[in-house]
Amino acid sequence: MADIARRTEPRYGNRPTMKDVAARAGVGLKTVSRVVNGEPGVTPDTEHRVREAIEALGFRRNDSARVLRKGRTATVGLVLEDLADPFYGPLSRAVEEVARAHGALLFNGSSAEDPDREQELALALCARRVDGLIIIPSGSDHRYLEPEIRAGVATVFVDRPAGGIDADVVLSDSFGGARAGVAHLIAHGHRRIGFLGDRPGIHTAKERLRGYRAAMEDAGLDVTDAWVSLGPTDPERVAEAAEAMLSGPGAVTALFAGNNRVTVTAVRVLAGRGRPVALVGFDDIELADLLAITVVAQDAAALGRTAAERLFRRLEGADEPPATVVLTTRLIARGSGEIPPAED
Repeated sequence: MADIARRTEPRYGNRPTMKDVAARAGVGLKTVSRVVNGEPGVTPDTEHRVREAIEALGFRRNDSARVLRKGRTATVGLVLEDLADPFYGPLSRAVEEVARAHGALLFNGSSAEDPDREQELALALCARRVDGLIIIPSGSDHRYLEPEIRAGVATVFVDRPAGGIDADVVLSDSFGGARAGVAHLIAHGHRRIGFLGDRPGIHTAKERLRGYRAAMEDAGLDVTDAWVSLGPTDPERVAEAAEAMLSGPGAVTALFAGNNRVTVTAVRVLAGRGRPVALVGFDDIELADLLAITVVAQDAAALGRTAAERLFRRLEGADEPPATVVLTTRLIARGSGEIPPAED
């Protein structure tokens, strides 16, 4: 019966309090508070008794309550587009390292490319009193954050600009990177180049398409509608679009893939074809060096680090107009982008 009684007692959620520590050590609450917070005024013997009680009970200081009294929570939030996307791993890690260096914890979550979920997550983090937010936006209207920003929540956007508000933004040069990647294919003899991109409403997709068109125009090359496909990055859609571009009269001889997920699908499509087709992808991908994939690489860690450093500069009192920081990309030639066009 005793065992049954023990099993029915609540096991979780009953954390020991300073009152419990004080009762066990036979001292007052103020004495426990002084020991916990490293304040003077406690004899060595009393401090020893309090620390023994703390260890025996497994007590931990409630830092949330402590920092809230000081007006800061020492936490920041990171809203990503997709936690499963490898691109966001180094970005998130860089933000975490900067936060750690400033004595802050990082909370993150994924919007799953859903603007409503992005808003819900961002406001939920604000409700938990984070000091600042870093957001990779899915939506195009961020006026919902205006009250939070006015209340003092520092906010920085990454990879894509904010919509409807003035805010700090850190971007990669999507236009310049795509232009350089397509120009690289043109320099290796290609005149019919297909563009496989993300959804047309996304800032990076639009900028990379603009870079593609600029490179083609620079070379005096026309672009037909059949050579351009924007949409969801699921493998079925991308593979179907790639196969259509690679088939029939006037088929493209090269592909430019607009992001890492599109590149992976393009590699799979091209692996099943006997005829060589050149490929340049935007974003580096895992094993790209072994697969000899030419890419336009952006520095995800630098994006995260730059955004986090800007966020903490705001939190430390920097009073300056919102700015847009654009980081350069670099072309890494590994072989796939240097394949010449096959003879018709």
